[in-house]
Amino acid sequence: MSLLLISNSTNAGEAYLEHPNREIQKFLGRDTIEALFIPYAAVTFSYDDYEAKVNNRFAEIGHRVRSIHRYDDPQAAVEKAKAIIVGGGNTWKLVRMMHDQGLLPLIRQKVLGGTPYVGWSAGANVACPTLRTTNDMPITHPGTFDTLGLVPFQINPHYLDDHPANHGGETREQRIEEFICENRDLYVVGLREGTMLRREGDELTLIGRRPARIFKYGAKPKELDADDDFNFLLK
Repeated sequence: MSLLLISNSTNAGEAYLEHPNREIQKFLGRDTIEALFIPYAAVTFSYDDYEAKVNNRFAEIGHRVRSIHRYDDPQAAVEKAKAIIVGGGNTWKLVRMMHDQGLLPLIRQKVLGGTPYVGWSAGANVACPTLRTTNDMPITHPGTFDTLGLVPFQINPHYLDDHPANHGGETREQRIEEFICENRDLYVVGLREGTMLRREGDELTLIGRRPARIFKYGAKPKELDADDDFNFLLK
């Protein structure tokens, strides 16, 4: 199984997909691939626009995408895909669309069979067992909280340590502590912006200059960086 799970598409002050683009290139390889793109997390802009935005960046690394909305048979498109790219946006809408079109089991089967998978933000979230560690507002009912289960742990993309001044609500850490209190068997990885996880078979590595924050019920959160062993999360 080959996964590249990216916290965010854009770092502050950078262009779209600037920070992960070279890692995506290394992940997909040098030979040009037309990957299947899943744009369903888009809400306030069109799938056409989303496809074009991604292709503008992928052209720089010798690859391209074709959006699933251009196919008459989305399920057949998944079955024929050489690589699957899932963009960010609203995770709830993304899962609803994938569920309604019967894509979740098909994508899972393809990726378990070796088809490379790249997802950022919501696209990283749906690689987990459920969407329940998303930061997004539930703007629609997806029919299921279950997602692809390509990794046995949860990711919280865009993980923030900050607690804004004059904000009386919970911190991100407190929200994750609530999750692990109710889901005691699951690890949660707070994936900070500018970082990503890469899985190759039974090897899991962190890419990026910032550490990940690891949560598990009954243990203090711990910070792991790119030199640390993450393989325990796959067991």
